Formats: sequence, structure tokens, C-alpha cells
Amino acid sequence: MEQGTATPLELRLGYTFNNKELLTTALTHKTFAFEAPTPLEYNERLEFLGDSILNFVVAEQLYLSNKYFSEGELTRRRAVGVNNKLLADVAKQLGIGEFLYLGRGEQKQGGSGNLTNLANAMEAVIGAIYLDAGLDAAREVILEKVFPADYFF
Repeated sequence: MEQGTATPLELRLGYTFNNKELLTTALTHKTFAFEAPTPLEYNERLEFLGDSILNFVVAEQLYLSNKYFSEGELTRRRAVGVNNKLLADVAKQLGIGEFLYLGRGEQKQGGSGNLTNLANAMEAVIGAIYLDAGLDAAREVILEKVFPADYFF
């Protein structure tokens, strides 16, 4: 694939990766990696990073959105927003499940529609975007694709 050519998922995300391998890793479930004939990186490390980036961006936006929110209110709103159900719903809307690399057993069990797999992949994609282009690019995708415009008010 040529550099700069967007995949269908990238078009849905509104972001084109410079390093397509990061996107592939973000979409690779450990069951697929464990079945590979050679060692293969999978998405759990990117998921860890993406979760941190997501929490930071949400905390930042909540802080900036209303100077009268107490620490408790900021924490409550972040916890309400940054959760697996919301992330899985966003991943479903983006069709991330159809792009997941899953092991045979995970596929048979409907892993592409599994809410945990979808939420984890969404976090991994955010982590991959961060590594590919930095915080501003990750923030833009988070604010355009993950959270509704009025969430922070």
C-alpha cells in the first residue's frame, strides 16, 4: 500500500497513518498473535497507552469546559465517559470489529462483536495514533469520533 493511501477504517477515523504497522498492531488480538508462525506484536501495549491518552484528553477537556467543576465532579464525569460500553459503541459505529485480526477460536466465538475486544481495540487505535503523530492528532480523533460535542458541558 502506498504511503498516504487511506484504508477504509482510516477514512472512518478521519486519520491516515504514516506507519500502517501501528494500525495493524492496534487491530491484532493476542489470540491471532499466538497462532502466528512467527512472533507477532498484538494490541495490549497500545491499549494501555491509548487508555492513558484517552483519560488525559477527557480530563483536560473537562477541566477546560467549566471552571466551577469540583475535583469530585471532574472525576465522576471522566469515569462516566471513559468506559468500555462507550468505547465499544464507538468502535461498533466505526466498524472496527470487521478489521480485527482474531485467532480461530476467538472468531468462532464472535470475537469481532465482543464488547471488550471492541473497547480494547478502540483504545489501541488511540494509542497507535498517538505514537504515529502525537497528542494533537490523538486528541482530534478522540474529540471528533469518541465524544459528542456537548459531552464536556
